[in-house]
Order: sequence, then C-alpha cells, then structure tokens
Amino acid sequence: MNKLFLLLLVSAALSLQAQIKYEDYFTDNTLRFDYNRCGTAITEQIGFEQMKQEGKWSGPRNHLIDPFEWGEYRVELFDKATKKLIFSRGYAGLYSEWQSTAESKVTSRCFYETVLVPFPKKPVTLQLYSRNRKTKLVKTFEYQIDPTNYFISKETGPVYKSYMVHDSGNPSKKIDVVFIPDGFTAGEMDKFREAVKSFSKGLLDTPPFTAAEDQFNCWLVEAPSAESGTDIPAKGIYKNTLLNTSFYTFDSERYNMTFDIKSVRDVAANVPYDIIIILVNSEKYGGGGVYNYYGCFTAFNKQSIGVFVHEFGHTFTWLADEYYTSDVAYQDYIDMTVEPIQPNVTNLVDFGKKWKQMIKPGTSIPTPRKPEFEGVLGAYEGGLYSAKGIYCPMAKCKMNWLGDPFCPVCSKTIKDMINYYTK
Repeated sequence: MNKLFLLLLVSAALSLQAQIKYEDYFTDNTLRFDYNRCGTAITEQIGFEQMKQEGKWSGPRNHLIDPFEWGEYRVELFDKATKKLIFSRGYAGLYSEWQSTAESKVTSRCFYETVLVPFPKKPVTLQLYSRNRKTKLVKTFEYQIDPTNYFISKETGPVYKSYMVHDSGNPSKKIDVVFIPDGFTAGEMDKFREAVKSFSKGLLDTPPFTAAEDQFNCWLVEAPSAESGTDIPAKGIYKNTLLNTSFYTFDSERYNMTFDIKSVRDVAANVPYDIIIILVNSEKYGGGGVYNYYGCFTAFNKQSIGVFVHEFGHTFTWLADEYYTSDVAYQDYIDMTVEPIQPNVTNLVDFGKKWKQMIKPGTSIPTPRKPEFEGVLGAYEGGLYSAKGIYCPMAKCKMNWLGDPFCPVCSKTIKDMINYYTK
C-alpha cells in the first residue's frame, strides 16, 4: 500500500476518533458563566460571580473545539473524569483594550464578563486563558462545575417580545444574529424595528455575506428603556437606558459601548443567538465591536450601517482595524517582536502564517502604496493604528475605509468562520 495513502487513512481515522459527539457530553441548554476580571495594565485576577442555565444552545454542535487562534481570551471545558477537552472558544473583552489605555497604568479596575458554553451532562472543569504580550495563552482561572449544583440559577430573566426579521432555519445549524435596543422607549419600538431591518439588509447585501444569506438568522428583541438616547459624558448628557451604553468609552469620543454585559446577556437570552448587536437610539457617529462578545452601533447616523458592517468584521471574526491615522485611546498596542494574532495584519515577523501564499509571485513585499498597485494583494505598510511596522493585505479594504469592499484576505476569513458555524 502506498505509504502516503496509508498515512492519509490513519490521519482520517484519528480525526474521526477525535471528534466529539455533542450529545455525549451536553444537553440542549446553555450555561452562562459570569465572573469579574480585575487588575491594572500589567496585572489580572479573575473572581467567580454566578452560573445560569439559559435556553437552547445555538452554537455549532459539529465543531466544539475552536480551530481559530483568535481572541485575547479563551474558554475551555474538560470532562472531569477523562480530562478530555470537549469544548473551546476564543473571545475578547473590553478589559484587554483598557489595559492599553493610559488609565490602566495609574489605577485598577474590575470588568464584569461572561462566557457561554453548552450545558454539560457530567462534571466538567472550566479553564480561562489570557494572552500575554508574546501572544501565548496562559491559564488564569479554573473552576469545577457540577451540572447538578443547585446554585446554578434557573431563573427566567426579563421576557420581551421577540421575532425574526430574516429566517433561514434551525438555529443550531445557522448563524444567529440578535439585535437588541438601547435608548429606545416603549413608544419608539417602531423606529427600532425599521432600523433592524435596514441593518440586517445592509449586512446581507455586502459580499461575502451576500452569498451566505441563507446561513444567517436575524432576530430582534423589543426591550424598552426608560429614557430615549445614550450617555455623552463630555456634554454632561446622561440617560437612564436599559443597557447603559455611553460614548467616550476609554475617553474616545466615537467609542459607544457598555460595561453592563450582564444586562446585555439577559436581554439577548430571549432568543437563540451567536452574535449580539446593540442598536443605540442616536444620530451621533459611533460604535464598536468585540470579538465573540458584542457589537454596539448608533442606529441613525448616515454612516451607521457602514460602521456596523465594518465592526461586524471584529465581532464575527476578530479582523483587525487596518486604519492607521485616526486617534485612538490605545498605547503600545502590540509587541512588535512577535507576529500579531489578527488574521489580516502582519509585522512580517512570521508572514508565512498569514496570507503570504495568496500573493502573486513577484509582488514586492512590502508593497508600495502607489496607484499602479491598486487592487494588488500584497503587504502595505500601515494598519492596526500604526503607520509604521504593521502591514495589511491591500491599500483598500472595508477594515480600513467604510466605502471599500472587504479585501480577499478578509473575505476568506469571513467565509472560513461562516463554514465553521454551518458546515
């Protein structure tokens, strides 16, 4: 027998053995694990808060081990009896962003955070990891979970009216995007519904999402706020809203986000979801996206849908920002001695791990930002908030400028994630 063919057969067999059958380890439900992450620019400590049983698990059931090396953090579940890894997921949070701000160097803070995992049938060990400056994942927390523990809350959270605006089928086999409102009063839900329709259409009308339109479900939850609008601290404007969104997150004027992830999760749990999108009742330009956490956008600025599609790249796939001239709050954002993890930027330290194989032979690396190279896949200097030392795939891409399409590298990254959820 051909040795290569034998090797392929053995590899296929091992791969089949390594597959984890969802029904062997998990129920249909979701387990929400809440904790606090505290520290400074250089320290971090995690403290347990609570566990909750929520509705049907809507994430992938055929792909329980995350194949992507993305996100500042990672959660892993191990079967307690066999020590076998049965679930993993990369994600990000506001804490890691805050650690790059000036404030983190002079004070300490705590951030409430949550992760969702399939609800286990048997005792498991949950482990949380954080990336160090060298991008290595380091275990920061461990917790033993007994699914029969009567302290796992089964309380029903706040119930709101909800329905689909784009229905492609079974949530367990589709990518479920839930839109939730902030700063919309009960009398403004018509405005919210129309905004959701516009945003979902804007996403699905944008390649490469257009070709995968039948792989997405879009939901909305009508959760009213007491007051209309959002906080704008620099102008002394504070509104009593359900999700506590605010401009000037990390003192960046256009960064409209919320630290109240607990309320966000409570509202989103009214439907099956994979991606959370908060629409804020404001015409002011702003928003943001956090990988596998949530995206937040003002609903009525003329550029809002463009911002949303750009930020969906962060929320859905951890694509990096490719712009390098705008003012941001971050300082010393990455360690330039190691290759950045984000799939669409490189410092050429280990370019072979990125899109090098996609580039046409003979293309200059670095690639000049000159008209004759327009539309050429290469490595163009400037990206990830830095004009020097960081390179992106093309001079024009939606991760740099809202009016441009996604470049081939970003499009491939998005397609890979769509396949992860649905194939």
